[in-house]
Amino acid sequence: MPLQLYLSTRKGVWIATASSDRKSWHLRGPSFLGTQCHHTVLDPRDRRTLLCASRQWHLGPTVFRSEDNGETWKEAERPPRFPKGDARERAVDHVFWLTPSNAGEPGVWYAGTSPKGLFRSDDGGRTWDPVAGFNDHPEQHNWVGSDKDQTPDGGKLHSILVDPADASRLYLAMSGGGIFESRDRGGAWKPLNLGVAMDFAPPKDDGSEYLYGHDPHCVVQHPARTDRFWQQNHCGIYRLDRPGERWERVGRNMPKDIGDVGFGIVVHPRDPDTAWVLPMDGTENWPRTAPGGRPALYVTRDGGQSWRRLDQGFPREQAWWTVKRQALCADACDPVGLYLGNTNGEVWMSDDEGDSFRCLFRHLPQVYAVTVGEPQ
Repeated sequence: MPLQLYLSTRKGVWIATASSDRKSWHLRGPSFLGTQCHHTVLDPRDRRTLLCASRQWHLGPTVFRSEDNGETWKEAERPPRFPKGDARERAVDHVFWLTPSNAGEPGVWYAGTSPKGLFRSDDGGRTWDPVAGFNDHPEQHNWVGSDKDQTPDGGKLHSILVDPADASRLYLAMSGGGIFESRDRGGAWKPLNLGVAMDFAPPKDDGSEYLYGHDPHCVVQHPARTDRFWQQNHCGIYRLDRPGERWERVGRNMPKDIGDVGFGIVVHPRDPDTAWVLPMDGTENWPRTAPGGRPALYVTRDGGQSWRRLDQGFPREQAWWTVKRQALCADACDPVGLYLGNTNGEVWMSDDEGDSFRCLFRHLPQVYAVTVGEPQ
């Protein structure tokens, strides 16, 4: 089947199917009309299982599963839930992030929630269990901070990454809280935030760095060069090459009048030195809009040492939208296709790696997430 986009919005899910040359697209939907859908992901291992994280008015926060390309959906038998009697009285407000494990663990998925919790499914999303090594870690309440004081609709656990070569190595990010790493499938965790600024926190009296409490917006691991990570943070754009543990703020090389604040970041599937970001205005009252009302992506092809503006096809003025952390993605075609959904309900595409853009769809609800897949 041709390439598809899975569009998760404030009021449902739509699926867009491309022609073989990606020049024309057919939009189908909605599913779950009227309900918040935060993330919809096709399993790349079987190219058949489609999961959707949805906040239903009558069912509450849950996960749905489809095996017929979104024609029909079935709710998880046991959605992500904190256990009854949880000592911290946590209750899932919404499931925010979905990640399949690597090819060596078919059927295994991870979910991140608000308030910040990590959950795992071993049966393709039918049932979910808390990852106790994270959720009940004795330091976790310090790591996550107060959900009430963070993103507008609660703190998020997101950017769950499973190392393609080693399923026991996991990474996750929290807004706020920072980035954490596990080397034993989630049993033990340590922070991975050295070098990352915390402009919203006062300097420590002893001049040392904060080990956690940061606000990463999106973290990605390069699929081919798995020791390379990119991060779009509340306080800049960063790159990390393992086994190093100190992030480099490559966003300082962005134009000063644009800055390096944004939500999403996406990498070239074959070139680890190439990444794209979409900056937003993070000054004064944090309007979270395109700087100056002129949206653009910026690309680096040298590991963040330089950045080039890409805005051909975008509005030249009075376009006051932004793109959320899950709503910027890339396919694996040659040339790479870039896709973004914005807060105005528009979906844009480039089929030439960002040299030009065109609007595929308008008038949708606010877009929360855009993911790409190639179903059977």
